[in-house]
Amino acid sequence: MDKTKNEFAKLEEAKQHVIGAIAETMDLYGVAPSAGSLYATMYFKDKMTLDEMREELEMSKPSMSTGVRKLQEIEMVKKTFPKGTRKHTYVAEKDFFRSFMVFYCQMWERESKMNMEAIEAAQEEFDQIIKDPTVSEEVVNQAKEHYQLVENSKDYYRWLESLADSIRSGKIFDFLPKK
Repeated sequence: MDKTKNEFAKLEEAKQHVIGAIAETMDLYGVAPSAGSLYATMYFKDKMTLDEMREELEMSKPSMSTGVRKLQEIEMVKKTFPKGTRKHTYVAEKDFFRSFMVFYCQMWERESKMNMEAIEAAQEEFDQIIKDPTVSEEVVNQAKEHYQLVENSKDYYRWLESLADSIRSGKIFDFLPKK
C-alpha cells in the first residue's frame, strides 16, 4: 500500500512540473496565472465540472468562473453537455498546435485590425492637413512624413494578416512541418 502511495506521489510531482510550467508560460501570453493553472490541471483530466475544478484548485467560485470563461474565449477549454446530468463539464484542448493557432491568430488579427483602423483615421486627418491651403509648409511637410511613415507600417499589418491566414489554413506547415 505504501509503495503505491509513494508511486502516486511521484506521479503527482511529475505532473506538477508540467502544470507549473504551463501556468507560467500562459502568464507570458497574458493569461492570468490562476487561469493557466486551471488549464494545466484540466490538461491532465478527461473532463471536469466547475465543482471539481474549484475543489482541486481551491479557487474561489468567481475567480474560477472568470478563468474558465477566459479559457473558453481563447478556445483552450470547451464546455460539454453530458447526457443524464445537469452539470456541465469542461474539457481542455490538448492539441498545442491548435491552441497556438487559435490564440495567436486571434491576437494578430486584433492587432492588425486595431492598427489598420487607426492608420486609416490618421491618414484621413494627415490628408486634410496636407490639402488645407491655410496650414504652414512646415506642418504640411510633417503631415506628409507621418502619412508615409504609417503607410509603410501597413506592410507589416498585411503581413501579419497573411501569417494568421497561413496558420489558420495550415499552409504554414508546408514551410514548418509539424512532426
